[in-house]
Amino acid sequence: MALYSEKVMDHFRNPRNVGVLEDADGVGEVGNPVCGDIMKIYLKIENEIIVDVKFETFGCGSAIASSSMATELIKGKPLSEALKLTNKAVTEALDGLPPQKLHCSVLAEEAIKKAVKDYYDKQGIAYDHALFRECDDCAHCGKTCGP
Repeated sequence: MALYSEKVMDHFRNPRNVGVLEDADGVGEVGNPVCGDIMKIYLKIENEIIVDVKFETFGCGSAIASSSMATELIKGKPLSEALKLTNKAVTEALDGLPPQKLHCSVLAEEAIKKAVKDYYDKQGIAYDHALFRECDDCAHCGKTCGP
């Protein structure tokens, strides 16, 4: 049995939406200090729709494939839908990832959320901080995230 699905290999070998959007409306960057993966997502947004998305990823094949698939899943979608994208959905769309590589799909989810949050912050749009919770300790970040 192969360690990686054909979809993972395809998105690794032929990643979609690679690059930088110089005029991005929102940018999200995340990293995993344990494995060293770094992921950056750029969003171009019009009327609350993601009209373009690009990514830069420094990392393993699973990180690149997760970034590529995640961008495909949110392109053309409303921000509200992009915020609902989970790492599980990314993993399922790739026909699975090895257990030790699931963190790559988590990075993709987190990078998208950070990019949307960046857009909201730049536009002065109010939002529910719980959508962007980065930790379980609200006292840590100083925001009111709710229960």
